[in-house]
Amino acid sequence: MVGITIRQLNKGETPPYALLELADPSRKMIDAYLPHSETYLAEFGEKIIGVFVLSPLDQKETIEIKNIAVLAEFQGKGLGKMMLRYAEEISKKLGFAKLRIATANTSIAQLQLYLSQGFLLVDIISDFFIKNYDDPIFENGVQCRDLMVLEKEIQS
Repeated sequence: MVGITIRQLNKGETPPYALLELADPSRKMIDAYLPHSETYLAEFGEKIIGVFVLSPLDQKETIEIKNIAVLAEFQGKGLGKMMLRYAEEISKKLGFAKLRIATANTSIAQLQLYLSQGFLLVDIISDFFIKNYDDPIFENGVQCRDLMVLEKEIQS
């Protein structure tokens, strides 16, 4: 996408919670992983239009995209793919072997995107959203229940 830049969130800069909450409606969950993660912003001019959060899971083996979101008016234009590729490049430079991402069983468009980008389903955590979120989450008219975990080998 022309005119889009991606940069790391600066220390002391407030995370774009409204955007992060598009992908994870729990501020409590977001605040739990942000301190141990790096946040990246996609900007169009001065406007933040996308965000993703990378969090190492272990010693240089696996890093996870904990959150990835795009403003509604920029969805379907390739920004999600662009951010996934950028996350993979960062992960490769940091020396990780695998990139992980997870989403709800009801997130059909996201699952299709991740699978089209080379991610493979490696685990399903049953009732994750029932056990970990105070309020029920509905997407596409269906309650989110299970967490679908996908991984991609990072090519060195």
